[in-house]
Amino acid sequence: MFDVGLTELMVIAAVALVVIGPERLPKVARTAGLLLGRLQRYVGDVKADINREIQLDELKKLQQQVTDQVNSLESSVTHEMREVESSVGEVVDPLERVRAMASGAASDTSAAQPDTALPESAASPAPTPEVVAAVDGAAAPAPEPAPVPAEAKKADG
Repeated sequence: MFDVGLTELMVIAAVALVVIGPERLPKVARTAGLLLGRLQRYVGDVKADINREIQLDELKKLQQQVTDQVNSLESSVTHEMREVESSVGEVVDPLERVRAMASGAASDTSAAQPDTALPESAASPAPTPEVVAAVDGAAAPAPEPAPVPAEAKKADG
């Protein structure tokens, strides 16, 4: 901070000895040392406070950047979701219209021809137990058990 060499300190000490006197010089030196220590602690505290403020400002800037990125990501995801919904709607709407027209045509056909419509029991007869058993047996044959090696049979017996 100050460029004070050994010779300057010796001159200051000699002047202080002459001006203050040998009896009060130790008390003045002790007081000067205490004041210098307090000054150093105060300067250290101020530096620490400034560093904390700088770090706090950096954290606030970082938080703001993260918040901005999250908001932009949220808006882009929302935009993409709306695009997907609209494209799905473009595909689903014609299918729903076709389904509505088909169900409307079916109800018109059954209303126009009530005598020719088959009753539900005649259209799909209930399966008999023999048919069910035959279908179940044909659909899923029972798996054969895996062969047991001879070593395993000896270990068990």
